[in-house]
Amino acid sequence: MSEAPGPLRRWVLAARPRTLPAATVPVIVGVALVRPATINWLNSALCLVVALALQIGTNYANDYSDGVRGTDEARVGPFRLTASKLVAAKHVRNAAFAWFLVGAVAGLVLSSRTSWWMVLIGTTAVMAGWFYTGGPRPYGYFGFGELFVFVYFGLVATVGTAYAQHLNIPGRAWWLGVATGFMACALLEANNLRDVHGDRAAGKKTLAARLGRERASWLYALCVVGVLAGAAIAGHPVVGLVALAIYVAPIRLAVSQKNGRELLPMLKYSARAQLQIGALLTLALAFNVRL
Repeated sequence: MSEAPGPLRRWVLAARPRTLPAATVPVIVGVALVRPATINWLNSALCLVVALALQIGTNYANDYSDGVRGTDEARVGPFRLTASKLVAAKHVRNAAFAWFLVGAVAGLVLSSRTSWWMVLIGTTAVMAGWFYTGGPRPYGYFGFGELFVFVYFGLVATVGTAYAQHLNIPGRAWWLGVATGFMACALLEANNLRDVHGDRAAGKKTLAARLGRERASWLYALCVVGVLAGAAIAGHPVVGLVALAIYVAPIRLAVSQKNGRELLPMLKYSARAQLQIGALLTLALAFNVRL
């Protein structure tokens, strides 16, 4: 049996660092939509804090809710605080609330500088983060997790960040939000595909679990096609084609006969792909190059 992580490392691991590109990439892409000399750096920083706080808060909330339900008992993925019983469940729940509070405070400051409508959007984001696996009828257990990820870590994060710059939304922001949203969904599918059998046994009916191991692999491939389409329609077809090449390794794993722990590298590959494609899009936008 491997040695249990130390007091600090266990919290870092449970924050799921490899999922954080889902929060950072759409914000950076949204910022890059405006000319570098006109970037509102304070609003950009607030958008990043909101996105990261919501992502980490959601990760801790999932750790808590899945842990107390027993869903994580047979999980083969990253370390879990609640299921490991190294940390009391209430402390994990409180950590989730603390991160949601950080996001709410940053969101309030951002709203005061932009539009108070953002308070409503932020409130729905926090609720979506908690009820993904929390509450009496968590929607993540019924196959709606992809919708949450696509909307909040794609459209809302990208378009909202672009709006926070100069209170207008460039037309390309929506399609770039589609691209970042599908990248985030691919990250989610890397998790759900790995956990298909365990989730089915625990009654967690993610979309991947509903489709089954074989058909769910094509769901991952569909997410990659969505990245290509979003980038191409936004005016960056070359970036879309590069994205397709970058995703070759995780796609091969997805359509292979591997299961469970053998699919662990998919999360690493998907997170790396999102960072690489996000960097390429940012450079193309910053230098106004239609790639």
